[in-house]
Amino acid sequence: MGAAAADLEARQLRILGRISDLELAAQQHRLGALSISTAPSEKGEADAGATEVHLAALLAARGVRDFAFRRVPADYYDRSLEERRDLLRADSVAQLCKSIVMVNTQAAADVVDCSNPKNSKYYVVVVQYMARLNAENIKNFLYELNEKQIPKKRFNMRLAPEEESHKLTGFVHNAVTCIGMETNIPVIIDEAITKLDEDFFWLGGGEVDLKLGMRTSQFLSVFSPFVVKCS
Repeated sequence: MGAAAADLEARQLRILGRISDLELAAQQHRLGALSISTAPSEKGEADAGATEVHLAALLAARGVRDFAFRRVPADYYDRSLEERRDLLRADSVAQLCKSIVMVNTQAAADVVDCSNPKNSKYYVVVVQYMARLNAENIKNFLYELNEKQIPKKRFNMRLAPEEESHKLTGFVHNAVTCIGMETNIPVIIDEAITKLDEDFFWLGGGEVDLKLGMRTSQFLSVFSPFVVKCS
């Protein structure tokens, strides 16, 4: 190999090394920004807020390592999805999600609670704000989940009334999260969220102006929700 070729190869290796260093630094910065490095109680409950402290403790106890809370302005829901994305420092609007309580209005008379996850009176569905929920897909999923032993007409998923949602979850409208609910409601997450390039999504944090983000892979591993193509 000539001196010129060797010099070129050496420069290429230095460039590749520099690119690897930059990629690693970016990844470490990103994880640092997303992860809770100290428990809220160590920062002071007055600073973090009781809801944040409670949810953070629940997540940590379950083994979720990468999560973050963000306080948002009072007019958050009056803003565009792009503005909300920027406020949360998310990568895309596709990461912005909501938890909605759905009720099976045609459940059999003896199905009155959430004791059977396969045939529950209620489900919490996590779906993207940018998506359009398809209740028919959820109906078909539950029909198949029960091995077609329950007539399909017994599944009719509709948005639960606000007061019913509040009673079941303990959270008011625009604050609902599937973490730390008053009732152990089975959770369904839209398949589209699990296929995002970014392994992270945002949803309600228990208060209207508090949002919770967490690593999708950890959420799936720890909470084992039903993954359904529901949009």
